Amino acid sequence: MTELVKTPVFAENNLFNLYHLNALYQNVATEVSRRMLENYQMDIPMTSGIWGGTYLIAHPNGLARRRIWRLYTIVNLPQNTLLDNHQNMEKLVSIYCDVFTEAFSPQLELKLKMWGGRLPFSNSAKPSLTLHMEDTTDTVRWLRAFFVWNHVPWEESIISDTVRIIKEYKEFFDLSKGPVARDPKDIKYLLQDIIIIYRTLEKACSEDFQEHANPIIEKMMERFMAGLHDPEEIIDLYEMVFKNALIYGFEESLEAPYKKAGLDIRNLENWPVEKINWVPDELKEKIIPPIKDLFAGFKEKLGKENS
Repeated sequence: MTELVKTPVFAENNLFNLYHLNALYQNVATEVSRRMLENYQMDIPMTSGIWGGTYLIAHPNGLARRRIWRLYTIVNLPQNTLLDNHQNMEKLVSIYCDVFTEAFSPQLELKLKMWGGRLPFSNSAKPSLTLHMEDTTDTVRWLRAFFVWNHVPWEESIISDTVRIIKEYKEFFDLSKGPVARDPKDIKYLLQDIIIIYRTLEKACSEDFQEHANPIIEKMMERFMAGLHDPEEIIDLYEMVFKNALIYGFEESLEAPYKKAGLDIRNLENWPVEKINWVPDELKEKIIPPIKDLFAGFKEKLGKENS
């Protein structure tokens, strides 16, 4: 018996509504938690939502502006529970796969391919784990879930994970080493993530950096919306982002607030486990309200469309 609440995530032309997708991820987490309690008597509260920030460049009603081929979600798990036992984690993953399959059926046919991989630069003592499912209908290429070990609101986990992503991407924008040669298709996804990181952290960035970054981000947005496929243009945009040192501005926006708590953002793998998914209050105050306002706007617009 399922109590999963499915939301209308699928729209015309294979587009997703990201407001509904974000809600569905939380509904999946809620149903998995319910089944863990019912089947195994384990009380595992979880929060979940979109990972990757595609909602930041959606239409006013939450509809994706372009087709999404890769689905990502972040799942925040409590520490010091029975999930510390590997067999119990396997039970949770098994239920997660069942509920994901149900949640996206019949449009997607999701099959588990692997789980247990470690997210780069996650906590060395309690690394974040990955779950990878592929869609046999080829409507999307995959769905990936990232399991992070601290039960916090979804918005906080998204902010916290930007610290890890920036460290992961630093190698591609390190001024001391020069540009990195990669397949333009990979670079394109990298550039999309640069836009998303900036839009996530924007209110925490200094006014000077915002003035510097905004024209660059707007130019990239225009090219993405027009359809960015030309390899030379992709490389030109990458070199523009590289030369303008955006990654360093991102670091600057995060460094001081974390440093006040004795945390070095360049050494996050070695933070105490209780600081996994932790966000300083001054960053919460600047970054969370715009995210909540954005989703409130999606809800309001959808309400008007459906009235």
